[in-house]
Amino acid sequence: MSEQLRAQDGTRNLESQRRQIGDITYYDRGEIAGQEGRRYQRFAIATHFIKPHEDQAALVRRYVQPLYQPGDLLSFGAKVMGMCVGSVKTREEVKPGFFARLLWRFAGHNSTGIGMHEPYKLQMTIDIAGLPRVLLAAVLSALTKPFGIKGVFYKVCGHDIAGIDGFYPDSDFAEYHELAVINPPDASRLCDELTEQTGIPMVVMDANDFHRNQLGKSQASPLSDGEIQEALADNPSGQGKELTPFILIRKVLESA
Repeated sequence: MSEQLRAQDGTRNLESQRRQIGDITYYDRGEIAGQEGRRYQRFAIATHFIKPHEDQAALVRRYVQPLYQPGDLLSFGAKVMGMCVGSVKTREEVKPGFFARLLWRFAGHNSTGIGMHEPYKLQMTIDIAGLPRVLLAAVLSALTKPFGIKGVFYKVCGHDIAGIDGFYPDSDFAEYHELAVINPPDASRLCDELTEQTGIPMVVMDANDFHRNQLGKSQASPLSDGEIQEALADNPSGQGKELTPFILIRKVLESA
C-alpha cells in the first residue's frame, strides 16, 4: 500500500481535508478507484472518544445523519461497536494464569499494536479459545515461523481472537492502557437493527493498514462485499488517534 499523507500529529486528518456541517467535523478522504471503472468518495466523520455502553443509534443519528444521502453506506468501526455493546474487559477482570505468563514471552510483536506479546491479552485468548487450542496454535506457530509462514497462531485459535484490541500502554488513549475491546458478536444483526432504527445501511469493519475484516453488514447494503473492500482499501479511518470510526462511503455515479 502506498504511503499515506500525514498531518503534523501523525494522523490522516489533514487540514486541507477538514469540512464542517453544523457542529459535525468530517474529513474528505477523496475518491478511490475500484475495478471496472468504479469510484467511491469517502468521508471520515470525527467523533468524541466513545466509551463503553454508549448508544450506537444515538451516535449514528448525531454524527452521520447530517451528512448521509440515500445510496450511502456507513462503515462502523468494530472497536467502537464493541464499546457500545459492552464487549470489553478491564485489566482487573482478567487474571493471567501460568500459561499466559509463560507463553507471552515467545509471541511476536504486532506492528499494528500489541499482539499476544502481553499476558493479559493472551489470557483473554485462552479464555475465549480454550487452553488446548492455544497450546496447539503456539506449537504450530513455532514450527512454521522459520519458513516465513505468518498468522498460524490466529488461524488455529479461531474465535476471531485477532479482534481483541487493547491493554496497549503506548496507545494515545489512556482508556486502552487498562481496557481491551473484543469484536462484537453477530455484527450483521447489529447492522440490521441499527439500519431499522436510523435508516442508514452499514457495515461493521475491523480494519487497519494491512487488513480489512468485514464482520457483518445490513441486508439493505447498497454495496457488495467486493465494493466495500475497494472503497476501504487505503483504510480511511486510520489507526492512530484520528477519532474517525465512521466512514461514509458514497459510490460515484457515472455522468450521463
